Amino acid sequence: MRRYLVVANQTLGGSHLAEAVQTRLSAGPCVFHILVPATPPQDQGTWTEGEAEAIARERLDKAIVRFGELGAEATGEVGDPDPLQAVRDALAVERYDELILSTLPSGASRWLKRDLPSRVEKAFPFPVTHIEARPEE
Repeated sequence: MRRYLVVANQTLGGSHLAEAVQTRLSAGPCVFHILVPATPPQDQGTWTEGEAEAIARERLDKAIVRFGELGAEATGEVGDPDPLQAVRDALAVERYDELILSTLPSGASRWLKRDLPSRVEKAFPFPVTHIEARPEE
């Protein structure tokens, strides 16, 4: 059974991610682990760590339900605010066959501005698939 690590935050509800999950489900038995880094909200000038974690937890809970509605078995966790460190922490506990990194579109994404997809690919020796949310989402 293939294991997928899905790393996302604001894009967890996007159709682009649902399509990626459905594609993998159609390829055979698999499970998903959703990792939501507790990154600070972009729309707030000030925030606390607890607020960032609460937002990430709410998104994670909704994503687990949504994955289930797609027919996927999914677990999840809220991770470190630094997405690269969050991935490192998750990989210290479990092995995955592929990492699916979902970001906001170019221009809006802080993760893309930090070149996260390339950094993840260089840091970890397994397939990384980067998908971007559609601008209208």
